[in-house]
Amino acid sequence: MTSAWGLDRRMPGRTLLVGCGKIGVRLGERVIAHGGEVTAIRRHASGLPSGFRTLAADLEQPLAEPLPEFDSVVITLPPSRANPEQGSIYPLALPAIADALPSVPPRVVFVSSTRVFEGRPGPEPLTEADAPQSSSPGGQSLVEGERLAQELLGAVVVRPAGIYGPGRDSLIRRVRAGDAIDGTRRTNRIHETDLVRLLEVLLRAEAPPALVHGVDEEPVQLGDVAEFIAAQLGVPVPPAVEPPVGGGTVLDGSLLRSLLGELRYPTFREGYAEMIAQR
Repeated sequence: MTSAWGLDRRMPGRTLLVGCGKIGVRLGERVIAHGGEVTAIRRHASGLPSGFRTLAADLEQPLAEPLPEFDSVVITLPPSRANPEQGSIYPLALPAIADALPSVPPRVVFVSSTRVFEGRPGPEPLTEADAPQSSSPGGQSLVEGERLAQELLGAVVVRPAGIYGPGRDSLIRRVRAGDAIDGTRRTNRIHETDLVRLLEVLLRAEAPPALVHGVDEEPVQLGDVAEFIAAQLGVPVPPAVEPPVGGGTVLDGSLLRSLLGELRYPTFREGYAEMIAQR
């Protein structure tokens, strides 16, 4: 695939995964499969694949030792600290990483969330040109994290919507249980597989965009998703929340599709149908 972004012109050699959870592990495995080296840094280094180099560190504190050189860094830290009442981890962790690196790597990717738009609900699609507006401490922490990652590390920012996939089946469980659902709420989502593909493309692109919305091709009301899941499960459609709250945003995923081309899971239908078939 070729485009203005210079896709596949850059090969990550040494990649640091900061806060390496499920997304980081899948991305790291792809980097290693293409001949790269991966170091994962998180609070507990156990349980990571054998091919990963590991570094256990509490990112609420300055790192005890300097980090080696890396040509790529991917940051997938959730915003809250170990004690959520203490606020965001980003003002502590991002300077700690920046200070420990010998220089700013050529490519840094910071994974945020579409929660940065929760304060501006509406039916009009929001693009990467729209300014974030958050209405919760968690969303505000994400906005701050984006700013710090860009200022300290020149990061490319990815904002995934609701991530789903194997092991991320809370909506399936709610539908099966018959929990009441606010079907009028506008929702966006992305399958975990397509998010990992996007992160890999951003590592390999010669000139990636500075900001990408990680969303699939079909924003939809939650009720439509619940009805589809109920039909696949052969259970009644969940009852509606009364009164409905509604709200939610619509995110435009055109930029992501210019990077990835065809999504493996272009809508919720392909993803949830596969998940239910494999249960």
